[in-house]
Amino acid sequence: MKDSRILSTFQELSGSTAARPLASMPEHLRARAEVFDAVQVGVVLRAVCFVQAIVAVAVMFHSATFNAWLYNAAVITGAALPALLIWLLSVFALRRVMARLQEWQQWVVGGALGVASGLYGCALLVWLGFADHRPWWASASAGLLVSLVLMAGLIWRARARMPAGTKAQLAELQARIRPHFLFNTLNSAIALVREEPALAEDLLENLSELFRHALADTKEAVTLRQELSLAEHYLAIEQVRFGDRLRVEWSVDETSLGARLPPLILQPLVENAVKHGVEPSPTGATVRISTHRRGSIVVIKVTNTVPGGTGKRGNGLALDNVRQRLALLHDVQGRFQSALVDGVFQVRLEIPV
Repeated sequence: MKDSRILSTFQELSGSTAARPLASMPEHLRARAEVFDAVQVGVVLRAVCFVQAIVAVAVMFHSATFNAWLYNAAVITGAALPALLIWLLSVFALRRVMARLQEWQQWVVGGALGVASGLYGCALLVWLGFADHRPWWASASAGLLVSLVLMAGLIWRARARMPAGTKAQLAELQARIRPHFLFNTLNSAIALVREEPALAEDLLENLSELFRHALADTKEAVTLRQELSLAEHYLAIEQVRFGDRLRVEWSVDETSLGARLPPLILQPLVENAVKHGVEPSPTGATVRISTHRRGSIVVIKVTNTVPGGTGKRGNGLALDNVRQRLALLHDVQGRFQSALVDGVFQVRLEIPV
């Protein structure tokens, strides 16, 4: 099954994201260190927009005309943005240290870095001759306040991901382990017990493995290798049910298997392909799962043929669930897209390594 036309409908990510491994740290410290991963694209963009908005409003108090406002905003921005970037880089560089501190100590370090960054911005203005006087106290106070707001944003972002991820996983489990799926699987096993006991045993083992993953302790991320293994167990179960109607093609890039993504995110996409591609078609359908690494980006595709070329539209809950969970883990660095072209439906995920 060729999907070149589908690939042409997607845009590639512009640029790459450098991997920032923390594998040498214990798991509990690694999770705390990731709170201060302040050089992610989404974090930097939001911080820059926040500081720029403060500058734009603040200079209004000292600008009589629009031209004066533009000039003052440009001057202050020239000092504020370098100070902001220094703060972000400092927090990122010290994330291993901060992971070992108590929460109040983290706030103290973040605030101290903000004061230092504010003083640096003031020094730039003084050195370039743009400051009539030397507002050291004002700059230090502004740096402190902005840094505390940014610290709150980083911590809130990390905390918000945990309950949201858990809620999304539970919703996904409810949609995925459907009663009729379990009913059909057990019926298939019963029918095979006498005639083909070995096949029935394999089916029940795959079902057990599927539920073992579903009921395991919640984790923020798992490897792509684990997700592909789970999808393989699911397809093995459905292969017994649909037989030759379900045709599966795998194309896995070994270099992509270490990529991390939310748990139980790939299997719903595979189930969606079976439900809308194989189940309604008397001749069945082809489901293709492929992974490919391009630099620091891993592309995951789940493709299925659709009976009649158009297919029956679902409510999109599974796709929305996957999209939201991907955004929670990778923010703007992860992408989710889907398209139906010439009777072939494809879901495409792009995640940083």
